[in-house]
Amino acid sequence: MATDLLDATFSALADPTRRAILARLAAGEATVTELAAPFRMSQPAISKHLKVLERAGLVSRGRDAQRRPCRLEARPLKAAVDWLEAYRDYWEESYQRLDALLAELREAEE
Repeated sequence: MATDLLDATFSALADPTRRAILARLAAGEATVTELAAPFRMSQPAISKHLKVLERAGLVSRGRDAQRRPCRLEARPLKAAVDWLEAYRDYWEESYQRLDALLAELREAEE
């Protein structure tokens, strides 16, 4: 994945409203009106969030008669998860060192 697309993905995910929109779209397509319903903000504000998500490649819009349903495009999320996965070994080693230290401290107390 290109670095600029990865940057756009993480930037889009930094906002809780956009993450909530993605969670809603994971359940299926929705219109802007449907996406705006649970939020205390205007449809234009939701549209601005959708544009950020579209630029990141996380959302696409279709056409169904008069409706323009939005749908989740999960591929950029997979790329972000793959990028984060590279740090899993770091955290596992850190937890193993912490476990070893805690075991030493317990033995010292006994």
